[in-house]
Amino acid sequence: MYRITQLNRLNRRIFHTNDLAVLWEIKDRHHLHMTISRYIARGILFPVYKGLYATVPISDLDDIELGSAIIHRFTYLSTESILAQAGVITQVVYDQTFISDQSKRVRVGTRSFRYRQMKDDYLFNPLGIDRHPHGFVATPERAVADLLYYSPRYHFDVPELINFDLVRSLQKEIGYGHG
Repeated sequence: MYRITQLNRLNRRIFHTNDLAVLWEIKDRHHLHMTISRYIARGILFPVYKGLYATVPISDLDDIELGSAIIHRFTYLSTESILAQAGVITQVVYDQTFISDQSKRVRVGTRSFRYRQMKDDYLFNPLGIDRHPHGFVATPERAVADLLYYSPRYHFDVPELINFDLVRSLQKEIGYGHG
């Protein structure tokens, strides 16, 4: 019961295997996996993805929380995901697209996550990135700048919704194209 209380005290709902090992002070991997298996069987933990567990069903996790936890490194939601939400692109976007320091595609249940690799100098520049309760999210202008970084000739369905002066300013301040 003590271990469950420890999980519930934290302001998190998703944990990696190593997080649980540290939190519960379990050094023996076999003992750790047995404990996790028991908690899954009792409905206390829910398996999410390789070595990733949640304290709530996957359906209760939002895409930013889940996408940020899967990659287990700094990432933020951007490009097509943000631009579809803003109405700048009108086609259906199936992947939640994040920017990270590695490229990867992951499916969790019915959800699909795409991680686009970006140079650290650009990735860790906080301009145009907002804090969300469960991770980080690009502003529409940062999402446009990011998308143009990958696809300089990208066609935007509703370009009048874009503040291109702000996009150019972000591109210059972030340094896209200069290194």
